[in-house]
Amino acid sequence: MKVVNTIASAMLLAGLAGCNTSATTSGVNEVAPGAPGETPYWAYSGKTGIGTSYEAYQNGQYDESSMTGTVSKVWFSLAKGMITETMFGLIHQAQIRDMQFMVSGDDFVISEADGLKNTVEYLHVDEQGRPLSLAYRVTSEDNQGRFRIIKDVFTDPDAQSLMVRVRFEAEEPGLTAHVQVNPYVNNDGVDDSAKVADDALVAYSGEHYLTLQSTSGLNQGSVGFVGTSDRHSQLKTTGYFKRYQTTGEQSGNVSMSATLGEITDSAEFDLVLSYGNSEQSALEQGRKTLTSGYDKVLANYNGEGDAIGWQDYLQSLKLEEMYDATTDGGKLLHTSALVLKAQEDKTYAGALIASLSNPWGDTVSAEEGKTGYKAVWVRDFYQVAMAFLAMGDTQTAKAAFSYLPKVQVTENTPGNKGDTGWFLQKTHVNGDLEWVAVQLDQTSMPIMLAWKLYKQDVLTQSELSDWYQSMLKPAADFLVDGGRAKVLWNDTQIDPPYTQQERWEEQAGYSPSSIAATVAGLISASEIAKLSGDEANAKRYLDTAKQYEQDIEALMFTTEGTLEGDAADGNYFVRIAQDKNVNADTKLGDNNGRPGMDKKLILDGGFLELVRYGVRPADSPSVTASLPEYDDESLEHKLRVKYTFTNEQGQEYPGWRRYGNDGYGEDKKLGKNYAEGGEQTPGQRGRVWPFFTGERGHYEIAAATEADGELSEDEYQRIKNTYVLGMEEFANKGMMLPEQAWDGVGVNPFDYELGEGTNSATPLAWTHAEYVKLLRSLSNESVWDHYPLVEQQLAQ
Repeated sequence: MKVVNTIASAMLLAGLAGCNTSATTSGVNEVAPGAPGETPYWAYSGKTGIGTSYEAYQNGQYDESSMTGTVSKVWFSLAKGMITETMFGLIHQAQIRDMQFMVSGDDFVISEADGLKNTVEYLHVDEQGRPLSLAYRVTSEDNQGRFRIIKDVFTDPDAQSLMVRVRFEAEEPGLTAHVQVNPYVNNDGVDDSAKVADDALVAYSGEHYLTLQSTSGLNQGSVGFVGTSDRHSQLKTTGYFKRYQTTGEQSGNVSMSATLGEITDSAEFDLVLSYGNSEQSALEQGRKTLTSGYDKVLANYNGEGDAIGWQDYLQSLKLEEMYDATTDGGKLLHTSALVLKAQEDKTYAGALIASLSNPWGDTVSAEEGKTGYKAVWVRDFYQVAMAFLAMGDTQTAKAAFSYLPKVQVTENTPGNKGDTGWFLQKTHVNGDLEWVAVQLDQTSMPIMLAWKLYKQDVLTQSELSDWYQSMLKPAADFLVDGGRAKVLWNDTQIDPPYTQQERWEEQAGYSPSSIAATVAGLISASEIAKLSGDEANAKRYLDTAKQYEQDIEALMFTTEGTLEGDAADGNYFVRIAQDKNVNADTKLGDNNGRPGMDKKLILDGGFLELVRYGVRPADSPSVTASLPEYDDESLEHKLRVKYTFTNEQGQEYPGWRRYGNDGYGEDKKLGKNYAEGGEQTPGQRGRVWPFFTGERGHYEIAAATEADGELSEDEYQRIKNTYVLGMEEFANKGMMLPEQAWDGVGVNPFDYELGEGTNSATPLAWTHAEYVKLLRSLSNESVWDHYPLVEQQLAQ
């Protein structure tokens, strides 16, 4: 950039980075101009790290009387080398969009958002390099080699604050370091105010407060509106900046910033973001962290010495048993355990969210508060709870199960005027309604989880019977009888096994994956009813499950398929059928910008869930007949689901899309994010979802053990070096597993590499859970979330 005048240039060379506070800026100004600032957007969703402190339960709840004391309710995320959304209070309540560091010289100003090269490391690892906590070191390097920014990031387990130690290393003289925070206090970017308060910067909205403090003070602290009076915009456009004390009476998209100091070879600063429901409490939390200091806070976070922290949590798990099933020595396994536990709310114990991200967030408006994926879907929730069981964390699995009544429809559900027993589609962690369609798998899975918890001795028979009366029987009754769903916009008669939505939340009809869960859920309910002394309903649930099971092929297996590919022979499971004639030329509904197509053209892997849960054996003719089409890479891209990737060592591994004609992804023609600007486009394309690699690995275990109940060494190694390896290859530099990975189809303005996670949602809890379960299944040589009871009852 061009410096506007010689006075500003002299100030820059003096190490003040154009921070002229006298002649050219009229000193410190009172009220920042430019309200309300630029339109706010959420941060990039492809996170390379997330973190929060480990907190122990007290009687299944988070309580300050537990062994970890203060319950710190602060979360953070990292993306593109930056600290992005931090949350405080409830896990979805964002407080900032990003916290950026900047370096200025005599003719430039560079922020972390300017595409610096970056790496991510874990601060606390064992001798094999396996992470022992969610504390990170992020190193960002100027593309011209003039400086490096090295950040250590973690939360204070004993306060409501985020600790950041930042070190700047300069390769030339005359550089100055700055920090700028973009508050989104109370989960949006439009209603905030900010001010300079002595040695701190404060942002606030209603009763929500955020502060920035530093051990070395915040020189030339300033607040402003993003895009006009914030420090970065001013330096970029003019080469100097004016300082402002307050954003005044009008709220908006605000910023807080400060000069940290001159960089002479290197300079190090400790900063803290702190949170509270008053200005004083937020300031006190930050001071507490700064007083404790970097070493103590990090040691407590890790669980070193007498402190209870993340390494203690890992030691409580049964991870060593699964190391041999990995190809990376357990690094991603440790990461997955940490990530899954970190994505639980700490006010509502057991509330397991889908992802600590907002999908395609950088093009999604933050003018209104959004949960994104920081919310509860019972289906994702089930996958994660089963992963906790697989790791040996029975406490979290039980807390999760105990949470479920909060998201079940009852007479007390706000606005409910219909029938009860089913589980809500998507809710806030506190149970607030968000999406209210009926998905039969989400009503089945709590029953399935109950049975697994009982079989693992986590629930006693007495507890199981109590839960049967209060939660499980109403769910099972709905799976048998259906009923009227009448909550908010939804006013629909549900007649199982026809589901209002399948697991992709887009179509009504008969779905293999939905019916697989429904049959497994009802058979589990039958056994639970029997144990609870309810013989009549035990028979009713079992009879209904068998009736649903008998119709599976008639409803969903086409013998007149119209796919054209090398392996296509017209015989395979369709994704979903909306009438009872599976061979009819019925079109599915439009979705995600793409027009509906003949149901016989649309494949997905939902039929594999029939095997996973025990509804069909792995060698069932309908299942084996469907695999060639599912794996056919000669199909046109629109309808094709399987893609093969190759790593740097030349090893191949598979990935699958959700289904043919999927539109939930980036536009292959325009190169835009999904629904960018709120508009659906016909070029949108859903990409490869890595957890399908795990689902297929589970099927391969079932198929390989079908005959003699154990894996040969060759089969063990094949599954390990194909499906386990594949999932590990999909992880990013911070070992976060994504929702979607780039498949190479269409324009690519994002410069994604093949197999790299996109900006959809990372880390996805379901993907990490599937990886953990795959390792447990391979280690046990049997599918972890298989239901032998289902298999046995259907064989009678």
